[in-house]
Amino acid sequence: MIRSDLAGVPPYVPGKKPPHALVVASNETTQGPLPSVARAIADAAGGVNRYPDMSVAALRAAIAAWFAKSAEGLRIDMDNIATGNGSTALCQQAIQATCHDGDEVLFAWRSFEAYPILSQVVGAKPVMVPLTEDHRHDFPAMLKAITDRTRLIFVCNPNNPSGTVMTHAEVLDFLHQVPQRITVILDEAYMEYDRSPEAVNAAEILRLFPNVAVCRTFSKAYGLAGLRLGYMVGGAEFIMAVNKVALPFGVNALAQAAGLASIDATDDELKDRVDATVTQRERLLQAVPEELRIPSQGNFILLPLGAQAEAVDAELKKEGVVARCFPGEGVRITATTAEETDKVIAALTPALATVGGARWGGRPQES
Repeated sequence: MIRSDLAGVPPYVPGKKPPHALVVASNETTQGPLPSVARAIADAAGGVNRYPDMSVAALRAAIAAWFAKSAEGLRIDMDNIATGNGSTALCQQAIQATCHDGDEVLFAWRSFEAYPILSQVVGAKPVMVPLTEDHRHDFPAMLKAITDRTRLIFVCNPNNPSGTVMTHAEVLDFLHQVPQRITVILDEAYMEYDRSPEAVNAAEILRLFPNVAVCRTFSKAYGLAGLRLGYMVGGAEFIMAVNKVALPFGVNALAQAAGLASIDATDDELKDRVDATVTQRERLLQAVPEELRIPSQGNFILLPLGAQAEAVDAELKKEGVVARCFPGEGVRITATTAEETDKVIAALTPALATVGGARWGGRPQES
């Protein structure tokens, strides 16, 4: 009665949230929604007895106008916008809109954990191309991995969980070599935190490449993870297909109100919050040994601990700090507030020393 291939599909594992622990596992913001957004959510709560606008027309129009401000010369209207139950839902809809059974979805690995799961659920084959030694996308290897069955490519930038970015020039060079028949999704869930000097200009990418769409979210910087709201910008034909496979009423009424209010929020409201997070991200990086520092442009850092990842994660848990462990690879820690960063560093420093011995600041371990 159940599809046999689902036996090989791993479930998505959310970050654990034990009571009374400091949870820095899920890349959430510690603060709630922006103050003006919180008020809009409260005002909208009285109307949740009614179905939301299934077409999400007002929010899509607002996002189009908002995006167009940074996209001089690029015509953007609501037909170029899809909204979804978080950017994850939009990623799945993009796969559904482009892939038949057995078609291939290509992406770097390790990257966003949902990519292989969403691909397999839809019946597509995930093709995972290892990151480079410095934890960045290996574009030459990704190009070599393209086959006649490749239908969709995800480029997560900044990449989750490494936090690394590709430059605008590198992305342009890559896209020039990708066949136009293949759709490329530029997944920018963490773009607000990117301070790199050669950051990708999504508007220019969309202007040059009709086979590219950009996916973003309100879950991170805007503090709406619990409401689930993402958006995608792309060509009208592709966006129509993405909307066609969407779950009816997938964007709830509170999320729509919060999205509109987030767009209307002052730039200073968001800038102050993001700047504070970036400051704590840099504090975390400086607190670890140099060999474990991966320059991050997300709201998190990744410690490439290899075989020691689980041991360090266990030591953190003993001190009440819950990070995200990728067994055999590393531990990801979300940057939050100054107070929480103090607690993380206080737990992380002895954890590294205990597990790594003299290599990471502690006494040599006995054999």
